[in-house]
Amino acid sequence: MPRTARPACAACAFAVLFFAAHLAAGAAPAAYLGFDTNNYPGDAALPILKETFSFAGYWLNEPPGGASTPWTGKREILRRNGFGFLVLFNGRLEHELKTASHAAMLGSSDARLAAKVAAREGFRASTVIFLDQEEGGEMEPDQMAYLLAWTDGVAAAGFRPGVYCSGIPVGSREVVTARDIHERAGKRSIAFFVYDDACPPSPGCAYEKKPRPPTASGVPFASVWQFAQSPRRREFTAPCGATYDGDGNCYAPGTKAAHSIFLDLDSATSADPSNGR
Repeated sequence: MPRTARPACAACAFAVLFFAAHLAAGAAPAAYLGFDTNNYPGDAALPILKETFSFAGYWLNEPPGGASTPWTGKREILRRNGFGFLVLFNGRLEHELKTASHAAMLGSSDARLAAKVAAREGFRASTVIFLDQEEGGEMEPDQMAYLLAWTDGVAAAGFRPGVYCSGIPVGSREVVTARDIHERAGKRSIAFFVYDDACPPSPGCAYEKKPRPPTASGVPFASVWQFAQSPRRREFTAPCGATYDGDGNCYAPGTKAAHSIFLDLDSATSADPSNGR
């Protein structure tokens, strides 16, 4: 998904030290490995993917850049194969939002759509739906109006709102989008799925025996962390470039030859981060 530039920053070193301190103290929380990808990998690939992953991303609408919704109707076969869910809804880009009032109207209508599709796909009330907020940095007023209207609408429909957003410090003030949203959301209960694929804190396209928890991203309130993307952003992943395939993508073990499935890697505090089973 993403796409935010990342400057060198002191927060990166802090994230590494934070995680190292937890390891040294034996306090690193359990984490579960999952994946997300815009294209549904195919029914035949699910048993192979389940050997590595606990959960899968599940798009309710067209993924970024997509013209269709390839995940529609796939909840039951994923559940039968033992996957937990990371339920995703693709939100609006800033250029689509004209004014704060227009943005709030779109947010409310998109929330109704997200709830309607989630219910149709078989997800029960209380499932967390993560709004894909692609653009990083400090949120503009119309972006916040859209996001807050969306979260309020999803909550009113009986689902739990979440947001996928940048965990990367940007600009001279090193603004982190996740922190910006968290601070401006008031008392709203929002789950955070953050992305930061720069090495460090990311290990790259690495299948570690004990996945690093979302807090290793440097965002202490994150419940999910996307730590590898396909294709990799070479300017930010040079220290871990060897963990990716030669074409720059991240492939699940045992899938490239037969299925050519490239994906993004995620860690979560739960094997079912959206509580979607």
